[in-house]
Amino acid sequence: MASENEKQSPPPVEKDEGKETSGTAVATPRERPAPGKREPGRLPPYKVLLHNDDKNTMDHVVRSILGLTTLREEDAVQRTIEAHKTGVALLLVTHKERAELYQEQFASFSLTVTIEPDA
Repeated sequence: MASENEKQSPPPVEKDEGKETSGTAVATPRERPAPGKREPGRLPPYKVLLHNDDKNTMDHVVRSILGLTTLREEDAVQRTIEAHKTGVALLLVTHKERAELYQEQFASFSLTVTIEPDA
């Protein structure tokens, strides 16, 4: 048994190929992609455009926008009025796959939405 005056030294740190194994986490550098492979980047943006029609009420359009997007009610109303007055309104910009999904979802609500690249 060690006396109070004697201090025990911490256990030696074992090394394995330059990495500490004493229970301490060691950050490893981020691996680079293999030659010929690109790092993933941002997907190209696509516009989701709402078109005016003569068959849906403005209330239906606003409720559909609120149900399918994260837009606030004030923004949904504004875009509905813009589409009604000018024929088309930009709802949002997202990546192509999600834009295509929005297009299908709005079609299921009998609304016309098109998508196009956001150049």
